[in-house]
Amino acid sequence: MSNIKSILVTGSNGQLGQSLKSIAAEYPEYQFHFVTRDELDLGDIENISTYFQKNRFDLIINCAAYTAVDKAEQETQLADAINHLAVKKIAEIAKEYDTVLIHFSTDYVFDGTSHKPYVETDPISPQSSYGASKLKGEQALQGVMPRGCIIRTSWVYSEFGSNFVKTMLKLGQERTALAVIFDQIGSPTYAKDLAQAIMQIVANNRMQNQAEFPIYHYSNEGVCSWYDFAKAIFEINHINCVVSPIETKDYPTPAKRPHYSLLNKAKIKHDYDLSIPYWKDSLKRCLKKL
Repeated sequence: MSNIKSILVTGSNGQLGQSLKSIAAEYPEYQFHFVTRDELDLGDIENISTYFQKNRFDLIINCAAYTAVDKAEQETQLADAINHLAVKKIAEIAKEYDTVLIHFSTDYVFDGTSHKPYVETDPISPQSSYGASKLKGEQALQGVMPRGCIIRTSWVYSEFGSNFVKTMLKLGQERTALAVIFDQIGSPTYAKDLAQAIMQIVANNRMQNQAEFPIYHYSNEGVCSWYDFAKAIFEINHINCVVSPIETKDYPTPAKRPHYSLLNKAKIKHDYDLSIPYWKDSLKRCLKKL
């Protein structure tokens, strides 16, 4: 049995934080503490120190992150403060108090030029300020080495917050035709699936006594482009909106996106005996809730 009893979830208003909140009742053996930016501001190092002087936990699930990919090109300092410096501070606190830490990173740490699914040890080369800030967070964690792990994920959506699925539903109702990028390939991640995987990882004792701070990859099974993803959303919800494929160059954004960011999930499936749902099946479950 795991000796983890109390769990702190940071960034509890985000998609993953809210998804964990939605399943917390299924895990009565744990005492969950969900905190928002108001209670724990990761942009403020002093605030982090003060918070953890007053509050102790067996496990920290750090769902807080700066995720405005395009805005990060201008707000590089803020992105670095939250995705790197705060993460380093939390890692130091976790190590000091012997707290287990689960942290999340992104497919944006890769350059997107691969033609086969990325494994955890593949070369990293972020192409955006957001990706660079997340990579620095990973490196800080591995430098401090508390107990726990990093989970890289991609294309996160849910019934909470703003995301691609909700944007498409809105645009599909407003327009008769849409153009969506078809030359960026990856796999969506339904935040609820990831939340359930996290709880399976927590229940397993593996993180209690490991010698390293491993990185894992998690997204739903299968592969698609944003164009395929949009088509599936409209088909499942019977929305009559014509989707046309366009290239990335026809839709310029401030931050460069990886063209290919499919994640190989073999390691997390092996270590934690996870079965991961196919992306379309999860999309159907999410759309039912919306």
